[in-house]
Amino acid sequence: MTPTTKNAKKKRNEFVYFALRNTKLKVGAVVVITFLIVAMLGTLFTEFEPREYVGPMSEAPSSEYWFGTTFFGQDVFTQFVVGLRATFMVGAIGGGLATLIGMLIGFVAGYRGGAVDESLNVVTNIVLVVPSFAILIIIAAYLEVRGLMMESIFIGLTAWPWTARAIRAQTLSLKSREFVDMARISGMKPMRIIFTEIAPNMMSYLVMAFILQFGGSILIAATLDFIGLGPTTGISLGLMMQNAVNWGALQLGLWWWFIPPGAAIAAIVGALYIMNVGLDEVFNPKLREM
Repeated sequence: MTPTTKNAKKKRNEFVYFALRNTKLKVGAVVVITFLIVAMLGTLFTEFEPREYVGPMSEAPSSEYWFGTTFFGQDVFTQFVVGLRATFMVGAIGGGLATLIGMLIGFVAGYRGGAVDESLNVVTNIVLVVPSFAILIIIAAYLEVRGLMMESIFIGLTAWPWTARAIRAQTLSLKSREFVDMARISGMKPMRIIFTEIAPNMMSYLVMAFILQFGGSILIAATLDFIGLGPTTGISLGLMMQNAVNWGALQLGLWWWFIPPGAAIAAIVGALYIMNVGLDEVFNPKLREM
């Protein structure tokens, strides 16, 4: 076993050891995984369709209708499960796309420097100062048919600037290290240096950036859905809350219609941020010792 392999194995073992001891990381992961399991397996426990009229209107939670029914007699639990799937889909696609774009622009700008860095910085600053939420509202308002995939892509294309700037700063610091100079002297191409020498040393930061983008995408999607600019087809947690408000669930006392989706969004996003804090403590020895 080479010294490099031994060192990598030691780091993995160290990460696992401190990750299993970090309460914040464990609590956040348990919450997220629990909701993910419900999203994946929840349909096995219901025989209804999300928009199907299955029973009495405004029925309270019972053994037959676990989360009760809507004003129209639709099963809230079925809608909740399908909405959870939509939430994780938007988070994964939107957050993943934003992280990927931010990585590529941040790495290239930080490593190449000069005119390339300045040009990419201009693009990043333009996207950063233009209110992305306003753009999403305008685009969504002019599209007659909108789906979850389209919403996820819109979010990913507008949420990447802060990730790009942060990764650029980290790359500027790492590119002057000795191991990068050695790779450059050996004739290694720039993109290979970025992805084999620089990126692995930023892996912890990249993971945390994705978690933040994941949670941010969920919040943006829920906001768009709630104000009526989300998908025109399908079910999401934000659309459930919008329908509940539009049909007076709060005034009628139908708490089971709007509390589950709102609580799920808050719990998932909160758990993701708690996980991020926990990972920061795991990866950062100074925080780990506190």
